[in-house]
Amino acid sequence: MRLYKARQRYQAVERETSVPWPAIAAIHERESSQDWRASLAQGDPWNRVSVHVPAGRGPFDSWEAAAIDALVKCPPFLARHKDWSIAAALTALETYNGIGYAARCVPSPYLWSGTNQYRAGKYVRDGVYDPGKVDPQLGCAALMIALMELDPEINFAGAKIAKSPPVGESTRPSLTNPSKGSIGAFAINLVRAIFGKE
Repeated sequence: MRLYKARQRYQAVERETSVPWPAIAAIHERESSQDWRASLAQGDPWNRVSVHVPAGRGPFDSWEAAAIDALVKCPPFLARHKDWSIAAALTALETYNGIGYAARCVPSPYLWSGTNQYRAGKYVRDGVYDPGKVDPQLGCAALMIALMELDPEINFAGAKIAKSPPVGESTRPSLTNPSKGSIGAFAINLVRAIFGKE
């Protein structure tokens, strides 16, 4: 994954802002499809003054300088966040994009596109919502899950992701694969213990 391959650039920004690099990578993908000529703030060229919200930023000397400005000096000021648990990280990322979806009580594609939490609905431009539009980009949650699968050292305040099962392998609880801690798991383990079967 190209976001993971660029982790050193994201980590340089993390060192200056304390924003976890996977969150920075997800924002970069969402704002500009990882275009290094575009600002992390809104996707405008970082070597010119920005015209989209936040407008009036720049020009900057580098992508990194623009990214640090976006995280330190622009609302919602992600560099000020101290709680980077997974829930707080997703909340911070949603506020970074804006809370228009929350106001409509619909899942934000900025977070959830590409997951089973999102079906349709997208702001096609500032202030214009289309309930039938499907966001083609992966959301931040899907991007961070993919990064966590590539690198088991990535975590958000102790939250780690298990590797995805091979294609075709069911992850739904069943008689042979009961939910951990369930009565079904207890019964299966009891049967295995009595009959010595794995």
